[in-house]
Amino acid sequence: MSSNIDTALPAAASPSEFDALSAVIGALQPLDDEARRRIVESAVTFLRISGARVGVTAHSVAAGHTSTGAISEQAPFSENTRMSVKDFILEKQPRTDVERLACLAYYLTHYRGTPHFKTIDLSLLNTEAAQPKFANAANSANNAVKMGYLVPSVKGQRQLSAFGERFVRALPDRDAARASVETMKRRKRSRRVKNNGTEPE
Repeated sequence: MSSNIDTALPAAASPSEFDALSAVIGALQPLDDEARRRIVESAVTFLRISGARVGVTAHSVAAGHTSTGAISEQAPFSENTRMSVKDFILEKQPRTDVERLACLAYYLTHYRGTPHFKTIDLSLLNTEAAQPKFANAANSANNAVKMGYLVPSVKGQRQLSAFGERFVRALPDRDAARASVETMKRRKRSRRVKNNGTEPE
């Protein structure tokens, strides 16, 4: 591992930098990929490292490859639970009422610990985010269900779907978000074809 660290750090790196990187890699190596990613992203957020768009792969961290080339151009990390809903919506940049509802549902789920909610909860959060009022929140919420962002939950409530979660995570990268939509459409078509083929005549 030492040789990997040597190549990861610039030639002018100080002994303290070498020790810090060694400690980080040693602590991350026993963990799985997802845990490594969360820790690296959280550390960047906690330390307020400006200009860091975190995309360091778990494999790169474990191997000591933390050079600039290991950082991908991914969406800014937005799992800092201290982020306000106003800042969250500003970061995600939803373009339609349905997309905004999905983002608000994501925020309620992951930032407020409220995975089950009613339309009024999303409307109140929308007001807190200082966003334009929905022309018809109930209609937009129904459309969010039809499009697959939300799904029915307990006691007449709704929750964020797995697809909705992936879609919001991809924002503001519109290409990645559209890819999520296309993937869902293909899966739906595939299920319909399969069901049609197995149904009795």
